[in-house]
Amino acid sequence: MPSSSSPSSKNKLRSPVLDGKLVTILSIDGGGIRGIIPAKILEFLESELQKLDGEDARIADYFDVIAGTSTGGLVTAMLTAPDANNRPIYAAKDIAPFYVEHGPKIFQQSGCCGCGLLGWMAALVGPKYDGNYLHELIREILGQTRLHHTLTNVVVPTFDIKVMQPTIFSSYEVSRNLSLCCLYSRCIGQLIYVRMQQVKYRGYKDALLSDICIATSAAPTYFPPHSFTNADDSGQSWDFNLIDGGVAANNPTLVAVREVTKEVFSRSEDFFPIQAMECAKLLVISLGTGSAKREEKYTAEMASKWGVLSWLFNGNSTPIIDIYNHASTDMVDYFLSAIYEAQTSQQNYLRIQAENLTGDRSSVDVTTDENLNALVDIGECLLHSPFSRANLQTGNFEPVVGGGTNQDVLIKFAKMLSDEQKFRQSKSQHKN
Repeated sequence: MPSSSSPSSKNKLRSPVLDGKLVTILSIDGGGIRGIIPAKILEFLESELQKLDGEDARIADYFDVIAGTSTGGLVTAMLTAPDANNRPIYAAKDIAPFYVEHGPKIFQQSGCCGCGLLGWMAALVGPKYDGNYLHELIREILGQTRLHHTLTNVVVPTFDIKVMQPTIFSSYEVSRNLSLCCLYSRCIGQLIYVRMQQVKYRGYKDALLSDICIATSAAPTYFPPHSFTNADDSGQSWDFNLIDGGVAANNPTLVAVREVTKEVFSRSEDFFPIQAMECAKLLVISLGTGSAKREEKYTAEMASKWGVLSWLFNGNSTPIIDIYNHASTDMVDYFLSAIYEAQTSQQNYLRIQAENLTGDRSSVDVTTDENLNALVDIGECLLHSPFSRANLQTGNFEPVVGGGTNQDVLIKFAKMLSDEQKFRQSKSQHKN
């Protein structure tokens, strides 16, 4: 169990607005085995932070909140769960090798659970994979670590099929107090008093990280839903019936922004102007797991002949799930891109996404040696690809003129993260 002495755990105790100049947010999409792609991006970012601040620097030391859905939720846990020395159990450089090693066993491709005809026939009467290896692996790695133990704040979306609504596991929510905030609207020039829709304490959501990771990874048709009961110290309990958070927020960036914004308001000792939560105050890195958008593998003519089975099974993909995931992912980026552009704060929002995946590369569960090596290569090549932003008219990523490469921009973000950390440390020492 972590103490308050580690660099990361201190992040949870500070209000980023009261103690720092920026609120720092990292978000990682869902995407199965394609989690290798953001893992390579994180490996580079952490290496740059280590150049600036020493070999012990870790991703969790620099972000006020890390959000992840599905495979992104697992990466989030690996980056933030404490080891015996109260440091993250995995360095970023170890995550891609983890996927390469365990992916073939998680997505077992042989026998009736494979991706061929027998596999799809089995999927008609049950999940494509039983999840046993994944569940045992997650429980072995995370042990008895609970949500409140993480070295920085985390946000992991799931979806409860019993009550038919998203269930967000948030570090903030297990220790949040109800507060009254004063917001200033520049649009109408008035003070507006708003009681934030918060909870005093939801200890029953302080679940084991292993349960949270298993739940957010339970993609329909691929893995079985995950159910468990959790109780707080007062005896209040809740029965969870959860599936993959990707059905609600495959790109959890906006969920993370919402959670940290509520936290800033709730921890303000005085009335707090909403100007301080403008985009200039939010430093966001959002990492995708790749998409097949440019492959254009589905057409209306093709889909016009599809029935239920064809929407569920087409080659090595599940069209209906792909479409829902890509829709929610792109809408979040579209919204945030528009907001940051409107406030001329684009330099504080970084979205890295590969849109040119084809064939097996776009699958969430093909774990042949060839595909695993290809995904590693895609992540590495993405670093050297031109820095791009979403065109708000077409929705496609387009290179930014004079923007350099993704690697160049990550180097700049690493410097901003390091400077923010040093500023907070200096301010803390001055107070003491």
